[in-house]
Amino acid sequence: MANDHITADMVESSEFPFLAVKYNVHGVPHTVINEEHSVVGAQSEIEFAHAVLKAIGKQVKRLTSK
Repeated sequence: MANDHITADMVESSEFPFLAVKYNVHGVPHTVINEEHSVVGAQSEIEFAHAVLKAIGKQVKRLTSK
């Protein structure tokens, strides 16, 4: 999905240890949303979408997969 309002970066924590410290990364995957919210561990698409919506302050009904 292409959207000018969404950006993503992947960082190798062993190459940029100061970022691992800044974002409190101890394992992967570790996703930081808007510099304030984190999702740690593998997530299904539904779980990840729910975490993003929660991070941006959207109230959503519990999402379920089909």
